[in-house]
Amino acid sequence: MLNGYWPILLFLVVAGAIGVALIVIGWIAGPRRPSAEKYSPYECGFEAFEDARMKFDVRYYLIAILFILFDLEIAFLFPWATVFPRIGIVALIEMFTFLLLLVVGYVYVWKKGALEWD
Repeated sequence: MLNGYWPILLFLVVAGAIGVALIVIGWIAGPRRPSAEKYSPYECGFEAFEDARMKFDVRYYLIAILFILFDLEIAFLFPWATVFPRIGIVALIEMFTFLLLLVVGYVYVWKKGALEWD
């Protein structure tokens, strides 16, 4: 019964061995010349000018979450569209309900000003 899974197990073992081998080769062959300059903070060619624990604007995260939400909406639409001819009118109504809920959420976020970038 498990004979069909041997290629998968072999693939996982070979992939793991290659990953471990590359890490070990990099550790053995890589240069080791630490210096104070290598360990200093570096931000886009400039010295760090503020503390790393400064307050961060939450709007960055809000925009990222909204992007993921609407990106996942598209991810749900593709499988639905491929099987649409076989699932009928009920699935069409359900998908329109799903999209309507997302549009309502988008309008709510828009009206709240979450998409405004000051």
